Amino acid sequence: MPELPEVETMRRGVADAAGATIASFERLPCPRKPIGITPRIDGLRRRVVGREIVAVERVGKRVSLRIDSGDRLILEPRMTGLVGAGESPNPLYLRVQLGLEGGVLQRVWFWDQRGLGKVRLYAPAEFDASFGEELLGPDGLVVSSDDLRRRLAGSRRAVKVALLDQRAVAGIGNIYAAEILHVAGVHPAARCDLLSGPQWERIAVATREVLSEAVRYEGSSLGDGTYRNKLNQDGGYQLHHRVYGRAGEPCPRCAGEVQRIVQAQRSTFFCVGCQRR
Repeated sequence: MPELPEVETMRRGVADAAGATIASFERLPCPRKPIGITPRIDGLRRRVVGREIVAVERVGKRVSLRIDSGDRLILEPRMTGLVGAGESPNPLYLRVQLGLEGGVLQRVWFWDQRGLGKVRLYAPAEFDASFGEELLGPDGLVVSSDDLRRRLAGSRRAVKVALLDQRAVAGIGNIYAAEILHVAGVHPAARCDLLSGPQWERIAVATREVLSEAVRYEGSSLGDGTYRNKLNQDGGYQLHHRVYGRAGEPCPRCAGEVQRIVQAQRSTFFCVGCQRR
């Protein structure tokens, strides 16, 4: 579930790891499906222990710890993962822990209830090959209408489905695609190649606004309760969703009915009044 706002909240929660030295790297025992760790744990440990974390960054829906060798340790939460430094939701599902020295934080951990997340160390060339501009689009917090038109205007896909393509724009998932299109007043099933220039402009503006607002509220916590902020509390943006999860309720803008449809095996929510096709 974590999308850009949730992962940005995670990044900010461990940002004080910058300047610390990695003293240990542990893979913790867990009764659930093991997460993917690359390279093998011994080789990874040799490359990170004793190294300084020079920056804590975000790459789309991933937290990146850049170390002084130039390598990047990428923590990818996927569906039910979390990155944190304080109290974890349930210690049973802690998967990896970095012990830190010489900085503000004493540890950074990766937690994953279902075991779908990944931890991978990338050398500089590997990182560039995996996250170059052809493989990862502009970040959703800064994407422009020109970016969207260049990457999507020739596609025959429905715009909501296309916004989930990380090669087009990085960080948007199912929740925020629905919210963005509602703010932009664009029907989620509208074909990309039939959208006008003003519509792309509205989508770009809405993308930046919705994601920025969600970051301020530290993301959305849904019914499964897996996403938590750095204080092990719910995020707050779910209280401000305009359409997501609100099928059958009135639209907060025009009082039209919010409906749910399925696109690419995922639920889509939109207003029949102000998102006319």
